[in-house]
Amino acid sequence: MKLVFLYGPPAVGKLTVAKELSKLTGFKIFHNHLTVDLIETFFEWGSTMFDLFITKYRLELLEAAAEHSKRGLIFTYVFADSRYDHSFVESVVKKIEKHGGSVYFVQLVCDRTILRSRVKDSSRKQYGKIKTVRALDDLMNKSDLFSAIAHRKSFLIDTSKLSAKKVARQIRQHYGI
Repeated sequence: MKLVFLYGPPAVGKLTVAKELSKLTGFKIFHNHLTVDLIETFFEWGSTMFDLFITKYRLELLEAAAEHSKRGLIFTYVFADSRYDHSFVESVVKKIEKHGGSVYFVQLVCDRTILRSRVKDSSRKQYGKIKTVRALDDLMNKSDLFSAIAHRKSFLIDTSKLSAKKVARQIRQHYGI
């Protein structure tokens, strides 16, 4: 299985790009908030139990897809350059490669002013996404959301002035998928 691992800060366009890439490739989408919203039903975001279950479910689902599906998958993630995130990424790679799959990392970045504008978009209301400039700024002040994943080659794309369709085409072309 091919796993496209899209990562970047909130409002950079991960899900929008994933939808366009899915149209081009037929890959299914496993976006961040499928599990975030589920686990927040039971446990507060950032709590020990939240972290335990979000990691467990994501890894189990990704491994099951790698083992039982030949189709590609697009996964979206907010990477915060923390020890937890590095460990999670390495676990994902191990699970996918264990079943003969490959992981293709794509880092999406965007001008902070544009992120602040996008975060208020009504499309973000469907899921429990960050919806205010204040919440976005708080997160960006607490975490480094613009770092590349260490020891993994990422295709870097600035979404500031590109449509999601163009970004998706670039990803498809770059990785030959």
